[in-house]
Amino acid sequence: MATLDLQEQAQVDALKAWWRANGKFVILGIVLALAVVAGMQYWKAHKADQMSAAATLFEKLSTQAASGDINGAGATATMLINEYGASAYAPRAAMLAAQADIQMGDPARAKSRLQWAINNATDDSLKSLARLNLAALLLDTQDYAGAMAQLNAEHPASFNNLFSDLRGDVLSAQGKTEEARAAYQQAYDQMEQGVPYRNLIQMKLDMIGVAK
Repeated sequence: MATLDLQEQAQVDALKAWWRANGKFVILGIVLALAVVAGMQYWKAHKADQMSAAATLFEKLSTQAASGDINGAGATATMLINEYGASAYAPRAAMLAAQADIQMGDPARAKSRLQWAINNATDDSLKSLARLNLAALLLDTQDYAGAMAQLNAEHPASFNNLFSDLRGDVLSAQGKTEEARAAYQQAYDQMEQGVPYRNLIQMKLDMIGVAK
């Protein structure tokens, strides 16, 4: 019995010695683990709050744009982009703000916003829409090379008809009639029958005339 007591005492002494040497690391590990869990919970809550705030601002922006409040729309879009630039709403806000900039006669700022949307959009469809808008704006400012660069960029196949149509506009503006006709024909062939937009492309083909 005495021998067993001595063994237990030796184990207790060894445990005490181990705790003196390593206890602080065990406590630190527990604290760090709790901090990580708390941090993850905070981050999830923070992200949810960020998304909610961005959604509220975008709703305000949409209302301002629809009502013709150009100055208000531009200011709200800038706030949304600056404060919630990582949200999915930011590229959409940039595109709406670009429309407001064009109405205010500031194409340079509109180009900057559309390029920002292209660079930051994670959705390929949204990125393609921003490219089309930028290409159309570059066409209006007679930057044909810049417009073609946007139209030649990679995009989903579902956008081929729109890209081909606008490519035809750029080529037509440069007097490249045959190339423009080919682009319009490609857009027409890619467009589903019965879609009203297809009639517009047919009108463009009719205006160019038959191939020589």
